[in-house]
Amino acid sequence: MAEKIYFRIGEVARKFNVKPSLIRYWESEFDFINPHKTAKGTRMFTREDVKHFEIVYHLVKEKRLTIQGTQEYFKKQYDNQSLKKLEAINTLKRVRELLTDIKEELSNES
Repeated sequence: MAEKIYFRIGEVARKFNVKPSLIRYWESEFDFINPHKTAKGTRMFTREDVKHFEIVYHLVKEKRLTIQGTQEYFKKQYDNQSLKKLEAINTLKRVRELLTDIKEELSNES
């Protein structure tokens, strides 16, 4: 099956369990979150946009940085190493969720 190239704002909102209005707000605050807009104005996010949103989400929601602090982070510290660290964190979270699901499944079988 082919991988999706573009994601609608609702799909991105569900992925991060936030409201679409938050995505629109962060889009206005961070110029690197720049979705393509169709003729009707529908926002279409690329995988790169989603990765950037994921970093902002991590810094604001999980690390509790302010919007201004997050903007400063991107001005001073953002590099490929930061992206790799975030990807590793997200991979570990997914593995933990998978192992928890397996544990629950095994407990239910007993």
